[in-house]
Amino acid sequence: MNKISILVIGSNSFSGSHFVNEALLAGHEVWGVSRSPELDKVFLPYRWSISSSDSIATKENFHFNIIDLNTQLQNLLDLINHVRPSVIVNFAAQGMVAESWQNPTDWYQTNVVSQVALHDALRHMKFLDKYVHVTTPEVYGSTDEGWLAENYNFAPSTPYAVSRAACDLHLLSFYKAYDFPVIFTRAANVYGPGQQLYRIIPRAILSARTGTPLPLHGGGYSERCFIHIRDAMQATLNLAFNAEAGSTWHLSTKNPISIRSLVQKIADYCGADFNDFVEDTGERLGKDQSYLLDSSSIRRRFSWSDKISLDDGLLESIAWVDNHLDKLKSLPWTYQHKS
Repeated sequence: MNKISILVIGSNSFSGSHFVNEALLAGHEVWGVSRSPELDKVFLPYRWSISSSDSIATKENFHFNIIDLNTQLQNLLDLINHVRPSVIVNFAAQGMVAESWQNPTDWYQTNVVSQVALHDALRHMKFLDKYVHVTTPEVYGSTDEGWLAENYNFAPSTPYAVSRAACDLHLLSFYKAYDFPVIFTRAANVYGPGQQLYRIIPRAILSARTGTPLPLHGGGYSERCFIHIRDAMQATLNLAFNAEAGSTWHLSTKNPISIRSLVQKIADYCGADFNDFVEDTGERLGKDQSYLLDSSSIRRRFSWSDKISLDDGLLESIAWVDNHLDKLKSLPWTYQHKS
């Protein structure tokens, strides 16, 4: 694979930072964009690679820029016109579901209005070969009737999900009208080292290690598939180069698990008593029971498979928390909203 320039919007996000790492390891030049300064190194896997590698993921191949999509669109467009990337991968979104009920305007501004303005400018940039839009299975609503193949029969149940569905449909219309080179990815629940502490796996590990109460909404009986972040981002990098414009891809394992059973696994691995730190709470508004994504398309077309088992991934996540426990204990464990 030849070295190219890739621009990553939302490079501070969990998925975005891991994608940056995979792109650097593949030898590409990467331009990262986020509205906030770079996070602490503990959350940035590409900084781990830069520190340990003397040949592949070097500092010279990564360029970070602080740009807010909501208020500095022209700055972003100027950067894109300067870099002229072949590929843009967009992870930027207001991403928390429960909080989207409290500040829905912020979710629609970031996830729809600002995105439409960006895409309307990008469609005129002829140097852009692929635009990867990292979206979410929440656009489907709960997949109560079984495994769901890629489609646009959306039934979103929260302001967050509605905002993502609206942007997906907008981009689909741009593909049909302008041949805009968009590729959609919808991944199951990603996890792994470096994840935000308010997400269920790192939060459960921290609670198991410290005895701090962990609330389980609805008792934790909803089901999810958890895919390791490296499996998901290696697939995303492959799709960025090889998938055709207008296509949609599901990235998921074939192994659903209830949140309650997941936390029990974590408790067992940590040598903690589940009942000592877990507290059952009421279900959150608009909570979907399951997201079961049929990932046979990418498996068949690109011979892709998830390689990291949930058990191995959990042990890796526990090791990451243990290696940085003092630092992580001092940081906020709950979502901090930025408008």
